[in-house]
Amino acid sequence: MIRIRLRAFKSPILAVSATALLLAACEPGAPVASKAADKPDSAEAGYLAPPTLEAARRVANGIAISGQGAPDADLRLGAPTGEVVMGKIDALGQWSVTVPNAPGVRLFGLSSIQDGRTVQAEGYVMVADGGEVALLRAGAGARRLAAESSSPRILTVDVDREGGAVVSGVASPGAGLNVRVDRVTRGGARTGDDGRFDISLTDALAPGVHDIQVAGEGGETAIAVAVSPAAPLVNGPVRADRTAAGWRVDWMTPGGGIQTTYLIGAAS
Repeated sequence: MIRIRLRAFKSPILAVSATALLLAACEPGAPVASKAADKPDSAEAGYLAPPTLEAARRVANGIAISGQGAPDADLRLGAPTGEVVMGKIDALGQWSVTVPNAPGVRLFGLSSIQDGRTVQAEGYVMVADGGEVALLRAGAGARRLAAESSSPRILTVDVDREGGAVVSGVASPGAGLNVRVDRVTRGGARTGDDGRFDISLTDALAPGVHDIQVAGEGGETAIAVAVSPAAPLVNGPVRADRTAAGWRVDWMTPGGGIQTTYLIGAAS
């Protein structure tokens, strides 16, 4: 089983619009408690921790995903199509639900409910028909459920409508890394304790095929990704296509803009 720890990350990708918040409608009719970034002092009573996504595995009747959350709370995965998967967080704060198999790519809002209050998790849980599971995050790089790596691996590239981009992946914990686009250095970062990196590019990523290289402590890796503007989403808040590099997912952010997530190859 592959596990992941999530931490907040800020990047220059920003998607704002007056478009209706279709994905936000995944969790209708309930007040939303503070998110992790707004967590009050631990002594303040009544804080409800948002659920987190930790692991995924294929099972006979679908994809079992699991994580942590507030003990004894109800768990809800809601899709804009109306599909809902319910579960329960146990007394130790662990949860696991099975998402049934279905073709294509689906997005779910993840939330927990306790004592009449609902708290929404960060991002949207993406579930693909091949068993791929990732956390798509507006204005930041996606988080894939991927194994640790001693050398750099690029897992995702996120691009907004203006070309602002984040390159994300895994490497050795604490490794210093630089990213080059078409042989020009475009940014750098150091991996966290979990070995994950999110590198915001210093310049917009123009449409076209780009060679992206991440190098530093532990080695280097390179990919080619074909970037193109996302077409309007006319059949719902998400559109996904398989490419030579992996899934391309165009999706609507909570602000109504469109963000494109390129998932590079297999994560495991």
